[in-house]
Amino acid sequence: MIDILDLDYSELESFVVQELGAPRFRAAQLWQWLWQKGAPDFDAMTNLAKNFREELKGRAMIRHPQVDVVQTSKDGTVKLLLRLDDGALVETVLIPMDGHYTQCLSTQVGCAMACTFCNTGLMGFERNMSMSEILGQVLSGRAYLEQNGHAPLKNLVFMGMGEPLLNLEILIKSLKTLNNPDGLNFSRRRITVSSVGFIKQLEILGREELTLPAISLHAPTQELREKIMPKAAKTHIKDLLAAMDRYPLRPRERVTYEYLLLGGVNDSIEHAKQLVKLLGHRKCKVNLIAYNPGDKPLYKAPSKEQVLEFEKHLWSKNITATIRRSMGQDIKAACGQLKADQQKH
Repeated sequence: MIDILDLDYSELESFVVQELGAPRFRAAQLWQWLWQKGAPDFDAMTNLAKNFREELKGRAMIRHPQVDVVQTSKDGTVKLLLRLDDGALVETVLIPMDGHYTQCLSTQVGCAMACTFCNTGLMGFERNMSMSEILGQVLSGRAYLEQNGHAPLKNLVFMGMGEPLLNLEILIKSLKTLNNPDGLNFSRRRITVSSVGFIKQLEILGREELTLPAISLHAPTQELREKIMPKAAKTHIKDLLAAMDRYPLRPRERVTYEYLLLGGVNDSIEHAKQLVKLLGHRKCKVNLIAYNPGDKPLYKAPSKEQVLEFEKHLWSKNITATIRRSMGQDIKAACGQLKADQQKH
């Protein structure tokens, strides 16, 4: 019995034609039911012949994640805690923007990177997620928005639980399925993959031309990065930046560097000056994020004044910088907080 949502289009076509002996056009119909319409079962696929549906039921299954917990913030952010088929829990977050939603996706159950500021990193690594599980988050998120009369889902960011590049093969397969115009139909410019940075994997990702990366930098020097992101910092900061300089970009595209401001750790004007020295000559933009403390924070949040001063200094040196709005603080929308909460009970 196969999980049919784990098949990309060519695999689905082979399954339909070679395994089931059905005409090729059935694969196109099936694909649209699975991804465009998010059909929960084969019986819902009304334009498929009944005997074909029965054969599908005997050979394949559709496994959508189960929505375990829904939390809605006063700012409109929605956090879904999803239970996978083996009982594993992962989080996905729906973030309201101007007239649409952006969804934050997980790629692993837990994370092996152990960044000192991250709730997920403190949980450790459990396993990689399958394409069915990764894209099942999109199906669940889209269905939730439609059922509740919300704005449409337009952007995807792989910034949830896990390090996407450590699940690279499945990530690329998922991105190709997302890009398919007859399926979920998300263009490259509407998908961002966040990574702490692995050079070989970034080179492979760049060749595929499926997405734009956002690099979790979070420190302006190798020494400070080693303290707050010890595993990620095994890739030297200079080698990482050189690799990003080689990343294939289209006209008007830039590399995004994410910088989490930790109160009293990396948020001073001196740190901003070091960051300018590092990035000032590069084709990039900086996304500043104020630390969102959980129940047992290892760090403190930076002051609003410090965040604004940091941003102002980058702009004064002609580095494009934006401050990411802190969303969903009242529902613990920072990654890993809801799962950690549930596991206490």
